[in-house]
Amino acid sequence: MIALENCRMSTIAFANNDRPTIGIELELGIVDRQTMALANSFAALARQLKADGNPSYKPELKQSVLEINTDVCDSVAEAEDDLRAKIIEVQQAADALGLGLWWGGSHPFSKWKDQLTTPTERYESLVELLQELAQRLVTFGLHVHVGVDSGDKAVMICDRILRHLPVLLALSTSSPFWEDRRTGLHSYRTKVMEGLPTAGLPPLMRNWSEYVWLVNHMVDTGFINSVRELWWDVRPHHRFGTVEVRVCDMPGNLDDVLALAALIQCLVQALSDEIDEGTYQHDCHPMMVRQNKWRAARYGIDAKLVDTYTFEVQSVPVALDRLLEKLAGTATQLRCAERLEQCRQMAAGPSWSQRQLTAADHSENAADAVRKILQMSRLS
Repeated sequence: MIALENCRMSTIAFANNDRPTIGIELELGIVDRQTMALANSFAALARQLKADGNPSYKPELKQSVLEINTDVCDSVAEAEDDLRAKIIEVQQAADALGLGLWWGGSHPFSKWKDQLTTPTERYESLVELLQELAQRLVTFGLHVHVGVDSGDKAVMICDRILRHLPVLLALSTSSPFWEDRRTGLHSYRTKVMEGLPTAGLPPLMRNWSEYVWLVNHMVDTGFINSVRELWWDVRPHHRFGTVEVRVCDMPGNLDDVLALAALIQCLVQALSDEIDEGTYQHDCHPMMVRQNKWRAARYGIDAKLVDTYTFEVQSVPVALDRLLEKLAGTATQLRCAERLEQCRQMAAGPSWSQRQLTAADHSENAADAVRKILQMSRLS
């Protein structure tokens, strides 16, 4: 028998939010404007920005990545003002250094072996633990945080939102290339991320206590060093008091980022309201979600997704239309109905993965194709 008195579990406190705040994290590639290849230039860009210690501009595992973060915002409109100012500041700093910003889930032709690890204890220990799986993480995603009022509710929302993640992924797909190869997928980034032992779809959990138990046991057994190493497609974030949706590729421009952020904020709030009102949680088989996620990664907005309640096969635009009908009232409440409507345009296409493929078809070389996408992404 296990001596229960020797099992001392750590408490993880959830920082409750009394409203559905929103925070957005952008992972952008740093490219050399001459070669259009990824450049290991985060340090130079941070110096130009005078961003040392600024949480709005953070390093990632690789030195060719910049993370731009909003402050805590009350609306998508507020997040837009926040991001627009920061992106323009970064663009100006990058221009001064002969650099550009890549908006996409993976870079079309740069090699992961050429990307240097950011020299911090955390990232170097990750590389030591995960070896090539960590070295290959030259990918870029969109992460959206939405405030919720309790840890129990955050866990319940993570469970209930699973069935909608494939639609979010399909709309955001922007990684059809890997190391100068057409992968045949619209989100190859998804498959790179799923190589990690704690990435992909989260396990089903019933409440905050079960989540805390799981995290503690993973830390105590040495499987992870901290909760920060759970790279699930959606997860509770205890310090921010949010549900963090991480499934999306990095869309190709700010407008599409904001449309997806609005959709995610509405989804989290609508699910929160359902929980408050008292609803039966229909069991959604994890294999159904995995199947739909695979189809979204493989086919993007052309995927045929299975409704996990009715088992009806439907297109991404149809699945989105039905979802938006349910979210209409929430969108009005959160003052983001116009942004939500923009998701219909994204579903109609072309997606950013399709635009990258088209640019490659009509360019003399891969660098020229990247240059065209950079021009589409740039804020004026």
